[in-house]
Amino acid sequence: MKLLRFGPPGKEKPGIVDADGRVRDLSEHVADIDLRALDGKALDALRRIDPTTLPEASSAARIGPCVAHIGKLVCVGLNYSDHAAESNMPVPTEPILFLKPSSAVCGPNDDVQIPRGSQKTDWEVELGVVIGRRAKYVSEQDALDHVAGYCIVNDVSEREFQLERQGQWDKGKGHDSFAPVGPWLVTRDEVADPQALALWLDVNGRRYQHGSTRTMVFGVTTLVSYISRFMTLEPGDIVSTGTPPGVGMGQKPPSYLKPGDVITLGIDGLGEQRQRCVAS
Repeated sequence: MKLLRFGPPGKEKPGIVDADGRVRDLSEHVADIDLRALDGKALDALRRIDPTTLPEASSAARIGPCVAHIGKLVCVGLNYSDHAAESNMPVPTEPILFLKPSSAVCGPNDDVQIPRGSQKTDWEVELGVVIGRRAKYVSEQDALDHVAGYCIVNDVSEREFQLERQGQWDKGKGHDSFAPVGPWLVTRDEVADPQALALWLDVNGRRYQHGSTRTMVFGVTTLVSYISRFMTLEPGDIVSTGTPPGVGMGQKPPSYLKPGDVITLGIDGLGEQRQRCVAS
């Protein structure tokens, strides 16, 4: 299934994409695409619904974040060896973790806000892993049993704030709109291998990132298991698994986002995002 949320910010309705790509309204069957809808039994109940029997949403409706009330967005740094190289940083021997605040989450096509004083706002297309079942001290063998599905995340980053202003990375990762999520939550049964997905990102029509999840340093099962040793992953949490090379910081010379720029990005089978950059 492809689940999503549509409507104005804060008033999104749950939806499902039918076989013809139309968005159908799930409001009569589920309150939202949140932790209550993401466990196995709830997803099985949604699978039994014939989408053609549901009201069709307006084609002009805004698409919101595909998961409501995200508790935490756990991100993985330098998880592609070639991205580590372009960042002039060593390949990690253990996953590097940081958190994005829930206030950074926005819809997949909402504007990206360039922070005041920013000179180095950057882009990062990433595979997001949506947790469907509580995960604490889980093994790699059982890790996918705790995954509801997958989505696209743009890990927007302000590099000066992240790397030159002392402290943790969070200052460069947490601005409003720095985590576009969606358009869809694609359930795990529709993704045969999360380590075989092509992902790409363009800025103003120029291709900057083109990679594959097969080149991750730490794969999805390793990450879910590893993170669950340090914090409990709850239903509705998202793990953003890192980005391939081609970020603005790695260009020669570096290239960063400015108001008016348009970012488009996608992952095989998970849809596409499109954001316009605006001044905050």
